[in-house]
Amino acid sequence: MLRSKDVAKSRLKLSNPWHLLATGFGSGLSPIMPGTVGSLAAIPFWYLMTFLPWQVYSMVIMLGICIGVYLCHQTARDMGVHDHGSIVWDEFIGMWITLMALPVNDWRWVAAGFLAFRILDIWKPWPIRWFDRNVHGGMGIMVDDIVAGVVAAGIIYLIGHHWPIGLF
Repeated sequence: MLRSKDVAKSRLKLSNPWHLLATGFGSGLSPIMPGTVGSLAAIPFWYLMTFLPWQVYSMVIMLGICIGVYLCHQTARDMGVHDHGSIVWDEFIGMWITLMALPVNDWRWVAAGFLAFRILDIWKPWPIRWFDRNVHGGMGIMVDDIVAGVVAAGIIYLIGHHWPIGLF
């Protein structure tokens, strides 16, 4: 017998471009920790984005947020579940925001950014929790990860640029 989450997943069609993006190119279909897998899957795309001028990088994120609100809303509606675990486009955006603040593109800083973002995204301290509980629809799916990304970026920026010896 299929559980409701399995039924929701069965409604996904990766041939649908909105579903493909919403699931992070399928990374959100991981049977364990789909948000973490989605966050990891965002890193190679981030790396390619590092070759862009920062203004273009910022525009890609803004476009990703705008598209993400729609595609997350549409995919959740198609699945019949708000913010199903397999929807990880919001993790992509949160990671890209976090990794904007790295002092250098070094794997240790990427790992630190990943950990900071995942801890905040899972723990959801205030104000992240407030947004998660009070904003609904596609924006509700996206906004808590956007805020977690901004907070994680702030933490990484402060450590990387203002800590006496830095993290690494």
